[in-house]
Amino acid sequence: MDQRTRTELEAAAFRGLVEHLRKRTDIQNIDLMNLAGFCRNCLSKWYRAAAEDKGVAMSDAEAREIIYGMPFDEWKAKYQKEASEAQKRTFEKTKPLHAAISGHNK
Repeated sequence: MDQRTRTELEAAAFRGLVEHLRKRTDIQNIDLMNLAGFCRNCLSKWYRAAAEDKGVAMSDAEAREIIYGMPFDEWKAKYQKEASEAQKRTFEKTKPLHAAISGHNK
């Protein structure tokens, strides 16, 4: 497979993941972090880092809006719930497995 096709396929897979996460507003970021070690915020950080690698200036807020499909504060107000004590304990236990870009695994 040539590099251009590979890049196009990877981009399509990424868009599919982002669209799926936009639809699954019932899934909290802490649940994603606890299970998979990354969340919507991690995706936005990866997106911003990729933009910066290409010389494209992008703020955290701009990157989050691309991933969430709306301003982050709006998403939080509509969909984010307070984490339970059990979720918080799992989050602390799984920190070493979190994506490096999350900043949580230090």
